[in-house]
Amino acid sequence: MTVFSRPGADVFVPDGDSLEKAAARITHLGIGAHQDDLEFMAYHGILECFERTDRSFGGVTCTDGAGSARQGPFSHFTNEEMRGIRREEQRTAARLGKFGVMIQLDVPTAELKTAAVNPLLPDLQAIFALMTPEVVYTHNPADKHETHLHVLAAVVDALRALPRERRPARLLGCEVWRGLDWMNDAEKIALDVSGRPELAAGLNQTFASQIAGGKRYDLATDGRRRANATYFTAHQVDHATHLSFAMDLTPLLRDDSLDVIGFTLDFIDRFRKNVEGNLERALRR
Repeated sequence: MTVFSRPGADVFVPDGDSLEKAAARITHLGIGAHQDDLEFMAYHGILECFERTDRSFGGVTCTDGAGSARQGPFSHFTNEEMRGIRREEQRTAARLGKFGVMIQLDVPTAELKTAAVNPLLPDLQAIFALMTPEVVYTHNPADKHETHLHVLAAVVDALRALPRERRPARLLGCEVWRGLDWMNDAEKIALDVSGRPELAAGLNQTFASQIAGGKRYDLATDGRRRANATYFTAHQVDHATHLSFAMDLTPLLRDDSLDVIGFTLDFIDRFRKNVEGNLERALRR
């Protein structure tokens, strides 16, 4: 049995199988910072695997959920009580989404931000020793949430520590605390998440501690997906009702010499040149 670094780490296999057997079946893996990140950013993977016998979605939530914003019915809950509530919400989502496995690493956010060495790295390495997913979904490097970026850094480092033949075929950086509509269209990975809207709504609404606590993530996530689908192309009818955009981070696994910062800023530079070119054509005829 794999032992993770935190005594409060939670391993949940909804169908009751062992972690090792469940992990061996994982084809799509989402790694998020907080409880609910997976459902918001990696719904494509959940949908790809839902009720399939040949595919299985695995989830990893990295932080303990203790410091979340709260008001209303949750306003008087302690950090420790919130930690337990958010853990159970994530388990509920795993049941609803029929995840193959759900691992919550229980790392305090403050430690993740301040530790000299990223504390997620050994646990993620242990996870990748158990499973070889084809696709990994995580936070995109232009996300504005610092905790998300620490998770991304650990994911890239853990995957780069693997032999090349064991690395996933795709690494996708997904939208949460910043949309990716700004990217040039040719570089966006447009993920069709139109399927099973009742499942998407149910997953988004599972995290009552956040919704009742003052953040309507359920409505915002659905709205972003609908907006992405409608505004993606100006001269074609919509072929999807909901889209999630992702940044293709796979080159970071093909070339270990690529710097994540430079790699990300190149997307921004190309966007800037696109805007500049459009304005030049419109204003300097």
